[in-house]
Amino acid sequence: MSNRLLKRAPVAAVVAAAALTLAACGGDNNDSGGGSAGGGGEQVSGAVVIDGSSTVEPLSSAAAELFQSENSGVNVTVATSGTGGGFTKFCAGETDISNASRPISEKEKTACAGKNIAYTELQVANDALTVVVHKDNTWAECLTVEQLKKMWNSTSTVKNWNEVDAKFPNEPLTLYGAGADSGTFDYFTAAVNGKEKDSRKDYNPTEDDNVTVQGVAAAKGALGYFGFSYFDANKDKLKAVKIDGGGGCVEPSVKAAQDGTYKPLARPLFIYPSDAGLKKPQVLKFVEFYLEKNDEIVTAAKFVPLTSAQKDKATKALDELKAKAGQ
Repeated sequence: MSNRLLKRAPVAAVVAAAALTLAACGGDNNDSGGGSAGGGGEQVSGAVVIDGSSTVEPLSSAAAELFQSENSGVNVTVATSGTGGGFTKFCAGETDISNASRPISEKEKTACAGKNIAYTELQVANDALTVVVHKDNTWAECLTVEQLKKMWNSTSTVKNWNEVDAKFPNEPLTLYGAGADSGTFDYFTAAVNGKEKDSRKDYNPTEDDNVTVQGVAAAKGALGYFGFSYFDANKDKLKAVKIDGGGGCVEPSVKAAQDGTYKPLARPLFIYPSDAGLKKPQVLKFVEFYLEKNDEIVTAAKFVPLTSAQKDKATKALDELKAKAGQ
């Protein structure tokens, strides 16, 4: 089975759950044409091309499949090349929307400007970046940021758990994490090591979070990290580590990510639609749907919902997008 197919399995469950949630909330079931999702009441057709963050992919895929169920003439494709890889394609004009698990960088802004690619940043969810270990790991119930740094910083030569803490067993430490093009990699390295991309090289990098799931589940001394939704989908195989960011041990959760106590690994998640993309009716309708049904989609996908202030900001941004598109 391909990595892509492995990733799709939890998305199918998300889509089913989200469909039930949307139906319970009224959804758009009264729309006779099936093409009025997001407002406007007009049938739309054509392609919507999305690429970028593997963390945001399940959320955008769920939104895409729900949208297509009401807009059969639209083909939404959601690929994963990491946040950095996604912005490379986006700033070259190859995609309509870029998924991102971090804000666009200054270098990427310059690349987009060089190609006259204008865009809007929209936060679509929050996340609790989750450190995971093997189910049989009984010693790493809570790790400090300094202990994580000792494992992960660019000068680290740590090979065994007892080198992290003398109280830990003499168990080989095997590390799994995001690849260098990933926004998750950028965020984790900045939060833990103090600088983006500052990381040891001798770990198992991947843009496919399922590789991390399989690797950590296979070795008692393994440790990895990825978005909260991937842990939640695989909590029968893995154990989440509590993180001490200076105020005590905190477990990754929806509440801790929203109230700011899960430090420093709580983060926002984004989509970036281009102005050129939004001139296409099908892209604008998809973005409208994504934001207007955001609560249901985010909850069903097991991400961390937006706060009231974040929702207000997203609503304002949606209104501005409509105005920009002449609606």
